[in-house]
Amino acid sequence: MISKATIKFIHSLEHKKYRMLEGVFLVEGHKSIHDMLCAGWRPRLIIATDEWAAPANISCELIRVTQAELQKVSLLQHPSQALAVFPLPTTTLYEVSSLSSEEGTGLRASLILALDGVQDPGNLGTIIRTADWFGITDIVCSMDTVDAYNPKVVQATMGSLARVRVHYTDLPAFLRSLRQDTPIYGTLLDGKDIYSAPLSEGGVIIMGNEGNGISEEVRKLLTHKLLIPHFATPHPESLNVSIATAITLSEFRRRVKKT
Repeated sequence: MISKATIKFIHSLEHKKYRMLEGVFLVEGHKSIHDMLCAGWRPRLIIATDEWAAPANISCELIRVTQAELQKVSLLQHPSQALAVFPLPTTTLYEVSSLSSEEGTGLRASLILALDGVQDPGNLGTIIRTADWFGITDIVCSMDTVDAYNPKVVQATMGSLARVRVHYTDLPAFLRSLRQDTPIYGTLLDGKDIYSAPLSEGGVIIMGNEGNGISEEVRKLLTHKLLIPHFATPHPESLNVSIATAITLSEFRRRVKKT
């Protein structure tokens, strides 16, 4: 039997204020939980039906519930077997920014994705999932980008959040801190066709807000402007940011594989 206090606690994690206060976030679904556990994340609490097979080495509190009880505690319309509470990560930008130090090789050898004001949880979740597919391990977000630990974002990542580190910072300040020879790419309407433009193995790729694109302050820091060409006449007004991210990352990785 699950207590009303536990149900209230789980529901509170829908809001960033309480996630920050408690230092935890919610992951729902047996696949996503499995991916988190395999990546070494240690949960503080798991609530699951008997259908969910607990790993032998699980060390957190485990509350067994019926499907009806899981339905009451879950934030999903159709919950699947289990939900878990994990601690928020404490990673910093040090490991990313150190790549751009004078002692290191710079971001020329590492591809970093940066998000400038992405607002839709579904878009961010899909971007994280896409980044995972293309081997991107770090995403640097502006402070006004939607919280990666929002339950809707976590759900949309389908477990990829376990392998992709998401950092929030003053994005223009971060870009200014990089080595001067670090390529900084951005997709713009006045950019050069991505399929013919020279692309490097590493650097920073910036994707902008759904409605306004890349902010003016960040735009001034770009070293390379790219355009994803359209093939329809008349062409659609814009391309969804998560789709644009997938196209961009795919072209960068294709070039590296080709060479």
